[in-house]
Amino acid sequence: MRRTNTFAVRPLSDNDERLLLDQLDASASLWNELNYERRQQFFDGESVWDTADYRKQYVDVLGSATAQQIIRKNKSAWQSFFAARKNGEDTAPPGYWGNEDDGRELRTLIRNDQYTLETGERSRVEIPVGQALKDEYGLGYHDRLRLEVAGDPKWSGEQGRLEIQYDETDDTFRAFQPVTAPDSRQDSPLASHEAALDVGANNLVACTTTTGQQYLYEGRDLFARFRETTEEIARLQSKLREGQYSSHRIRRLYRTRTRRRDHAQDALVRDLIERLYAEGVATVYVGDLTDVLSTHWSAEVNAKTHQFWAFRAFIERLSHTAEEYGITVEVRSEANTTRTCPACGEQKNTDRDGDLFRCPCGHEAHADLCASRTFLERQAGEHVGSMARPVRLKWDDHNWSELPHSPEKASPNEKRTNRSTSDGKLASVGTA
Repeated sequence: MRRTNTFAVRPLSDNDERLLLDQLDASASLWNELNYERRQQFFDGESVWDTADYRKQYVDVLGSATAQQIIRKNKSAWQSFFAARKNGEDTAPPGYWGNEDDGRELRTLIRNDQYTLETGERSRVEIPVGQALKDEYGLGYHDRLRLEVAGDPKWSGEQGRLEIQYDETDDTFRAFQPVTAPDSRQDSPLASHEAALDVGANNLVACTTTTGQQYLYEGRDLFARFRETTEEIARLQSKLREGQYSSHRIRRLYRTRTRRRDHAQDALVRDLIERLYAEGVATVYVGDLTDVLSTHWSAEVNAKTHQFWAFRAFIERLSHTAEEYGITVEVRSEANTTRTCPACGEQKNTDRDGDLFRCPCGHEAHADLCASRTFLERQAGEHVGSMARPVRLKWDDHNWSELPHSPEKASPNEKRTNRSTSDGKLASVGTA
């Protein structure tokens, strides 16, 4: 199974930090120069594959293998662009890694056989550097740049290409290492129960299981912050001079908005799957939002479903995390579940007022939880019995914490999800 280790790296000296920044800047420059030539050829109706020999131009700074990796990644981006166009998708050509006026997006790529990662008490990674940078910063001819690794990466196995990025918002260098982990690392479900998820934005996930348990992850505060950042981005864009499309501050806000959303969703997926595993769930059904995502009935709904949710990325996160526990994720149609009464099956005369669902039969309950229950019964093909009091969870920027009146007061997997090392270092783990 394919996984990604995500961890911070730290240069061991100011000299090493300047060297690393120069390496990342040269990598971004190579990408931009090559991408500019290909964009010009594309818009002129010419072949984008006949380009200058950029590997030769950058080999002294980056080294031959690193320059080759950036060129290959750019080629892959253009191949994906043409494949999407062939499938009828309206997509833009590959973009730049920043620009000279607003600053480049500093990143580089290291081939899998060109770096070494050692973990343990003193975790470190060593990467190659071009001879010109070695000479400028006083590295020996055979020396490589050594970086401290913050934390202990979770996944081991066949390592893939390493990507290093500089996050100027946090003044942090982050590394992303794809790993092909053996399937033996997977757990097996404890039983054969099922669960269904209703995905939204006011409540990110409403979940019902065949064991009679329900979970509700509230999202109003998260979306409110997302919307505030979006409005600030729009305000700053309105003040840009003619011909300018972005700025250092706008890009920083975009990154902050995305990172905050992804962090909350990653933590949600991990928390939910661990709870479902403990419940003995073997199959999770997720509502297909395809119809919802193609319907633009208000600017706010559009922002929630398209920008905030990033549904495909969420499903990928969910599937990869569930795979660790041997849980299967299936995307199914959830048509009419939001207006179907789980008690009597009525659809036409039901009513939803915010989070409250009402049916003429007298049934009243939380609307999203009703939808997830109806969705589960439809997929499982059986009636789900009485429900326990729902577990309601709210994001506090670090963890999903249970609100009062939930049957549990703390996550049973709190210890398992604590990835801090004894010295305060942290190695976060994502999915590829």
